Amino acid sequence: MKTSLDDIFINSLPTLDLHGEIRDSARVLVNEFINDNYFLKNERIVIVHGIGTGALKDETYNILRKSKLVKEFHLNHYNAGCTLVYLKKRTD
Repeated sequence: MKTSLDDIFINSLPTLDLHGEIRDSARVLVNEFINDNYFLKNERIVIVHGIGTGALKDETYNILRKSKLVKEFHLNHYNAGCTLVYLKKRTD
């Protein structure tokens, strides 16, 4: 698991807030958010899934594990309701 200053300064990173979403809509939103930020050459993003029942976190993690654009991800150490995602570098 990677720990860095990014954990502290996540407010400056592109963020997707999934509060109020259901699994199906969250799946679409997370995939679009990953693709858009990869295209924009952003290497770090934040996904806010909340704590709740854990359903949105589980769905988010399933997507992140399967995505070929995601290098790594981990739960934010200071807020268990969001995940910091590192995207692969876009080369073109």
